[in-house]
Amino acid sequence: MRTVRYFVFAAIGLGLIVGIYLFSQTSQQPSPPSAAVGPTTPELRVAPPVPPAPPAVVAVNTVPGMPPVIDPNNLYSEIGAGKISPVTSGALERIYVPHVRSGDVYVIDPATFKVIDKFKVGPNPQHVIPSWDLKTLWVAASSEGGQMGRLTPIDPTTGKPGEPVKLRDAYNMYYTPDGKSAIVVAEALKQLDFRDAKTMELQHTISTPNCPGINHADFAIDGSYVIFTCEFSGGLIKIDLTSGRSVGFLKLSKGGMPQDIRISPDGKVFFVADMHADGIFVIDGETFKEIGFVETGVGTHGLYPSRDGKKLYVSNRGSNMVGGPPKGKGSIAVVDFATRTVDKVWPIPGGGSPDMGNVSADGKTLWLSGRFDNVVYAIDTTTGEVKIIPVGREPHGLTVWPQPGRYSLGHTGNMR
Repeated sequence: MRTVRYFVFAAIGLGLIVGIYLFSQTSQQPSPPSAAVGPTTPELRVAPPVPPAPPAVVAVNTVPGMPPVIDPNNLYSEIGAGKISPVTSGALERIYVPHVRSGDVYVIDPATFKVIDKFKVGPNPQHVIPSWDLKTLWVAASSEGGQMGRLTPIDPTTGKPGEPVKLRDAYNMYYTPDGKSAIVVAEALKQLDFRDAKTMELQHTISTPNCPGINHADFAIDGSYVIFTCEFSGGLIKIDLTSGRSVGFLKLSKGGMPQDIRISPDGKVFFVADMHADGIFVIDGETFKEIGFVETGVGTHGLYPSRDGKKLYVSNRGSNMVGGPPKGKGSIAVVDFATRTVDKVWPIPGGGSPDMGNVSADGKTLWLSGRFDNVVYAIDTTTGEVKIIPVGREPHGLTVWPQPGRYSLGHTGNMR
């Protein structure tokens, strides 16, 4: 009996040893290919890659009193078609055209493309400027020929002028981002006169002796500084609006007659039109350095963003001279903000001199003065087709009103 038990236990032990050996050998064999896996074998699945998170939108820390930047990637987001401020309710839809030589303002009905009114404002009217609060249009007149400068208000609900404010010079006008001060560009005096935005009482002056021909400007995305062009010294001047002093002068590499200036939608660079260089310089605003150039056409002059903030309309005046001939090689270049390249060029049929203006509220028409041809151009922003309207002598900085936007930084409608 004891012998039987011994053999039983021995057999069991031997079986266990063999089982362990076979199991160890099986576990060391490579896995069979997936094609040999039976239908009951679970399918192996690889998780799809997780897409990267979109970059965080960092809010812009603006200067006190400045309205917030709604979209830091597109500071023109609030000038889109249809974004008309309630403040402009009741404003007549009109195009106001100042004439340097005939000393008057023509009024065009954009629905009919016809001149429906005109009124005298005195010598040398240069630009029609929407006020920061969008309630008044101001006609800035310079002191050329020994005349006094003046600012003539227009009531946009009637289209009629009021009593002018006389001052030494007023070639152009801008507004501080907080809306408290009008910046009157006294080009003839090489200075900027900061005045109360409502009463036009003088607050203080910034002298700019190294910037002869100071005329056009645009502001940093946060409102901390402004860059002005210096037409007769071939450069730019940067002014800190917090300290109220000049913090730099930049001489452009070529050309030598900078005109209009406009900031990019993301606020990182400024585009500067140069009438001698026949194109636009690209300027890094923070470092205040020239970083690029885009050729656009003869006599590059005015810059206007499209209503969606994707394109920049560039007016090429057709001449490199301050007083050019009529029927020049005038054209409009359409520049893509993102790629900084020219998408297309629309020549003025028969030649012309497109100068200053702005885009219609719906974004469908670019209105520009024909400086040396005594006309106004209405340019279809889809096809480039041009309508030509005869006006007075030497039309200049016309404005379209009303325009979308929450407030105006000046010029012919630098809206934000």
